[in-house]
Amino acid sequence: MFRGRYVHTIDAKGRVSLPAEFRTELQRRSERPPILTNMLECLALYPAEDWEAYEDKLLGVDPFKLEGHEMQRFMISGATVCAPDSQGRILIPPYLREHAGLDKEVTIAGVGARIELWDRARFDHELARTQARFREISAEVSKNAV
Repeated sequence: MFRGRYVHTIDAKGRVSLPAEFRTELQRRSERPPILTNMLECLALYPAEDWEAYEDKLLGVDPFKLEGHEMQRFMISGATVCAPDSQGRILIPPYLREHAGLDKEVTIAGVGARIELWDRARFDHELARTQARFREISAEVSKNAV
């Protein structure tokens, strides 16, 4: 599991350092390089096998539902192999940097099975928005809890 959050700076070449504990967990969970893709307002980094399981779920949606095709197109076409270099940095392709608005400071957040990469200001805004709605969100999530 990935937990915690860190702020790192993205360099002029589009590289950002992954926290050491995240790199260790990625290596523990897969011998293959992780997969980076877009999410709504951020990027998501998955261990290879976890991404494949997620991708299989996406590909299993009803072929007659337009939303399924849209989600497949959004997530799968954005996915790329993203191997850390010898210094623990990943290179984020320009199209993904643009999508997530990554320019300078990047919040790298462990969110269970994935790592999210956010523009720092956007992450702080989203966290504040969630905190303001915490009771409402908590009540809704608890309805689905097992």
